[in-house]
Amino acid sequence: MEIENGTVVTEFILLGLTQSREIQLLVFVLILIFYLIILPGNFLIILTIRSDPGLTAPLYFFLGNLAFLDASYSFIVAPRMLADFLSERKVISYRGCITQLFFLHFLGGGEGLLLVVMAFDRYIAICRPLHYSTVMSPRACYVMLLALWLGGFIHSIIQVALILRLPFCGPNQLDNFFCDVPQVIKLACTDTFVVELLMVFNSGLLTLLCFLGLLASYAVILCHVHRSASEGKSKAMSTCTTHVIIILLMFGPAIFIYTRPFRALPADKVVSFFHTVIFPVMNPVIYTLRNQEVKISMKKLLIQHVLC
Repeated sequence: MEIENGTVVTEFILLGLTQSREIQLLVFVLILIFYLIILPGNFLIILTIRSDPGLTAPLYFFLGNLAFLDASYSFIVAPRMLADFLSERKVISYRGCITQLFFLHFLGGGEGLLLVVMAFDRYIAICRPLHYSTVMSPRACYVMLLALWLGGFIHSIIQVALILRLPFCGPNQLDNFFCDVPQVIKLACTDTFVVELLMVFNSGLLTLLCFLGLLASYAVILCHVHRSASEGKSKAMSTCTTHVIIILLMFGPAIFIYTRPFRALPADKVVSFFHTVIFPVMNPVIYTLRNQEVKISMKKLLIQHVLC
């Protein structure tokens, strides 16, 4: 198949996480167990928030969307990775590769913006409590939600558009277990220096700026909480600390992967593995374990289903 940009490669061969069959089997079992335990927990969070009338605050609205985004994100890479562990030849079509890359950055970009929105929500709730009901109205929350989905789409479509313009005419081995920008660009049959700079700007610089902005905003919030003498001080500290943990889990690996020129490092696969497979399903669970209201509601929901 040949298309307008000169691409003649119809499929990519994924070299996988490791060439050792023993390690592949071990990782396969660990991921399968991990997903069977953790992923249903994410769906339980969504069901709990939607079914409990006491969890209608914007904080829980955004937490439910975080659980949905992370659950969706986990289906982009992990299922195919598990299937590839059982296959001798790990192949993904050119269109399949572009599709995987699009959804990876669409949902990843949307989640990054969601964390920005959640930081804004906590800032208004803690530092401007008298304006909270006005600023974070249901309509405003839905507008923010629409904006973050749109932002994720724009971020991802830029990535895809830049890659679709590249010719792929020979090498087709991706030294990874999924399709992502750094590995795909290196297979192009042309000078990719300018494209790499644009990719670093679109992914790396924006990720770094969002990360630094989020850390600064939570530093302001935590300083405000520390100086206050309100009854909800410990709860606010717990909520903000949990948000910071999630930010570090998401943005740390992304910064490592996307803020430097696309040169392969030994740690790339391991960092990508945690970034795309492990951390997405853990984020909502980490948050829920530190949120008493959601934990109580989940217990009530489970008890109701058991009694029924």
